[in-house]
Amino acid sequence: MIAGPNRTTGGGMDEAALAARFRAVDVWIFDLDNTLYPAATDLFAQVDVKIRDYVMELVGATAEEAHRLQKDYYRRYGTTLRGLMLEHGISPDGFLEYVHDIDHSVVAPDPHLGAMIERLPGRRFIMTNGTRRHAEKVADRLGITRHFEDVFDIVAADLLPKPHRATYEKFLGQAGIDPTRAAMFEDLSRNLEVPDALGMATVLVWCRPAPRR
Repeated sequence: MIAGPNRTTGGGMDEAALAARFRAVDVWIFDLDNTLYPAATDLFAQVDVKIRDYVMELVGATAEEAHRLQKDYYRRYGTTLRGLMLEHGISPDGFLEYVHDIDHSVVAPDPHLGAMIERLPGRRFIMTNGTRRHAEKVADRLGITRHFEDVFDIVAADLLPKPHRATYEKFLGQAGIDPTRAAMFEDLSRNLEVPDALGMATVLVWCRPAPRR
């Protein structure tokens, strides 16, 4: 499966066990942030700060208050954006453009990852609560764009984020995917509950701590 010096998958299963579990899979679905690149890259930290700043400006809060509200909305609604839409009636376009206007150059090319993804038999997709533009920039930096058939983003999901079941069902139906022949890779366990219930193979991705120097 997908693994590297900074990235591990499979919940402790060895490669033989993983191969047996995934033998019937011919559709591979990857989350984007902190899944296709290591969390240590800290790319999403830039988005996190911009979301906090947006909330500060919107509600006239301090940085600490805005951070607390941001995380409360994230926990309750799946994304801060959805919380802001429901609680404050904001338009999503300006928010999405602002929070994803970040420095993607911190993402390094990953030819090993690209080679491993290319070996996966069948169709491959990115499914993200971010935007298509953000996903494409990350994929371009990693050097893996050509390995994916499509990106299903938050706009395609009608702004209803993972882990809502309707979002997975819309993606699967739109792409013509049999969930029993699909695998989902995610860094958040809560986003794997619905795929598991739908019959998908699931992989929780995490990063090993960097060695101390």
